[in-house]
This record gives sequence, C-alpha cells and structure tokens, in this order.
Amino acid sequence: MTASRPPRLRYTLRQLEYLVAVGEAGTIAGAAHRLNVSSPSISAAISQLEAEFGVQLFVRKPAHGLSLSAAGRLFLNEARLLLRQGHNLYNVAHELQYELSGTLSVGCMVTLAPVIAPELCKSFMDAHPGVRIELHEGSHEDLLRKLSSVEIDIALSYDLARPDNVAFEPLSELTPHAVVSARSPLARHDTVSLKQLADEPMVLLDLPYSAQYFISLFEAQGLKPNVVARSGNQDVIRTMVANDYGYTILAVRPRSTVAMDGRELKTIRLAEQHTPTRIGVMTLAGTVKPRMLLAFEEHCRKTITHDTIPGMAKG
Repeated sequence: MTASRPPRLRYTLRQLEYLVAVGEAGTIAGAAHRLNVSSPSISAAISQLEAEFGVQLFVRKPAHGLSLSAAGRLFLNEARLLLRQGHNLYNVAHELQYELSGTLSVGCMVTLAPVIAPELCKSFMDAHPGVRIELHEGSHEDLLRKLSSVEIDIALSYDLARPDNVAFEPLSELTPHAVVSARSPLARHDTVSLKQLADEPMVLLDLPYSAQYFISLFEAQGLKPNVVARSGNQDVIRTMVANDYGYTILAVRPRSTVAMDGRELKTIRLAEQHTPTRIGVMTLAGTVKPRMLLAFEEHCRKTITHDTIPGMAKG
C-alpha cells in the first residue's frame, strides 16, 4: 500500500497577498492602488482562490465595495500567517549569512509597557543594531487578537485566560503592594494589612482582570474596599494617590517614587501573603519561529527574572 501524496498547492503567495490587501482595503480598487497592480489582476486572483477552495471569501455589495464573509475572515488570518512565514524565509536566509536584521513587532500589556518595554526593547536593539522593534501597547484581549491575526510576533503580558493557539512562558512574578501619598499617615508604616486599608478611601485601577484581582484580595479576607475613584490609566491612579485621593493597590512597582506631577509616593508591603501575578511572553503555538524571534525570547528570559525586572524596583 503506497502512502497518499499531499495535495498539490494550486494557489500562490501573491494571490494571498491580494486577498489580504482587499480584506484590509475593503475594495478591489483600494487594494490595487495599495499594491500598484491592476484591478482585474486582483479580481482574477480572488476568483481563483474562491474556485480553488470552493468557498465565498467576499460578499459583493454594489457601490459599497466588498466585505469579508465568515469564511473570508478565517482565510484572512491564515493568509497573513502564511505570508509572514513566507517573508521569514528571506529573513532566515539573511540571518544564516549575516547578523540579525529586520522588524520585530512586540506587544506589551498597557500596565507593563511604560515600565518594562523601553529598557527591554532598547537593550535588544543595542545588541542587534540591524533589528527594529515596533511596540504595540494594549489590553490582554488586544494582544491576543493581534497575535491571532499575526499583527504582532510576541507579547508581554500576565498569565491570564488565552486560547489554545497561544502559548505562555512565565518569566517572573509581581507581588501586590499598597501605594500612598508621602504625606499620608500610612506612609509612616513599612507594612500595612488589608484590614487597616479597608475603610480608607481607595483609588482602583479599573482595567479588565486588574480590578477583579485587587478587589478579590479583600474579598479573600472577608473585607470590602472603600472605592472612591477609578481610572484605567496607571499613571493617573498614581497621580491621584499623590494628590491625596486615597491609597491604591498595584502589582507593577516602577523605580520612580514620584507621580507624573512630581509629587512623592510611598510604596508599602502588604502584611498578608497574597498570590502573586505571573508575567511572561505569549507567542502563537505550533508555528516555526524565525531566529530573530527566538533571540528576543532568550533576551526576555535573561532580562526578566525573579531577581530583576527592567524599570521596576525590587521588593
């Protein structure tokens, strides 16, 4: 019995490039202008792909261009992935002969980005002058979406819910702590309990997962925090605290002890033992990683450890 042969590929990377261009532009004319090719060439490529796979990729809307069908949205993500891997062949060939070079798209959780990303990315680019890093900040959900649609190569985030096609490698842990104004009576303490804080006014970092996590610390002790203000911006939270709105609980601990307006802050350890949050890198599972991405992953392992984290104070 002879082994079955894999099916012959009857589509080209160029056809996929046209598919992605139309999906992003919304019209054949827009895609033709973007790629500097004729509209009939793009129209023919789309028709050939639909005939080859037996699915309708676009819904034609007279006078309104094209919109992706449900199948088309799935094909668009896979096409982006194939195109990126196709371009990576050139990167691999170049890397085998020369130093690392090219562009790496790095995503970072919005709370971590201002503290960790600048030092982490700059030190990698200093070590590899031919590499340019594009930084994408966003929520955990944003990063997962961009990874799945191949808009970014790697993301730095927390160990939170993620789909099966995204792998997570933990690198370090962040312990929750209280932050108060340097003028607050609490600033005289080196440690403080959640029971001491429960009745004090709290400024809550109001981001998905973050807010639930900080409130759950109190609930685990049978307590309820007295939330008086909220913000989804960590710098705004720190500045509100510095202006005596109340205290806050954070996981990220910048080296700087001043808020954005220059007022002093004081970080205080929590007396209780709390489950830390793990930070690490997320990548698409089951894909071949180019040498540049592997090198950046190794850089993250060496730079973000249990002993030190770029931009953060110890403790």
